[in-house]
Amino acid sequence: MGDNLGGSGEELRLKISQKGLYALQAMMTLARRRQQGAIKIHDIAAESDLPEKFLELILLELKNARMVESVRGARGGYRLRRDPAEVRLSDIIRLIDGPLAPLGDAELLRGMIAKDSEHRALYEVFLAVRDAAAKILEHTTIADVAGTLVGRKSARSSKRRGPAARKKATVGQK
Repeated sequence: MGDNLGGSGEELRLKISQKGLYALQAMMTLARRRQQGAIKIHDIAAESDLPEKFLELILLELKNARMVESVRGARGGYRLRRDPAEVRLSDIIRLIDGPLAPLGDAELLRGMIAKDSEHRALYEVFLAVRDAAAKILEHTTIADVAGTLVGRKSARSSKRRGPAARKKATVGQK
């Protein structure tokens, strides 16, 4: 996607970096192990298969944004500051990578739509894709992807099933 599209001089590319993916993976590990308290960087790195030195920088950034907190001492490490169901993927990606923009930011795309009439329809599709991706990331939490919703299914998983399956699941819970 790093190609110059439509001759406009603007470049559209995937905006979720490796650093962003590492941050998401680390947050998922912290969510899964939340009941254990603070988790050492070494353990987070080993469990998530992340480079430890790079993870230190990511966790510091997450700490400065008040998404995680550090605990000192022999039992120290990092832990989530909020319930995983309250931490949206969009918040993490925006912190690490900037605006949610798998296909360029919305303003860039709107500008391309306005300037390049020959390719306007194409850029409108890209803007719709960008908006759909942003909406998904806004409505998906770390709990959803880490499987940490205790005693209930995530809203996303119940939406994927049909009405009969949702009704059956509800009846089985009573």
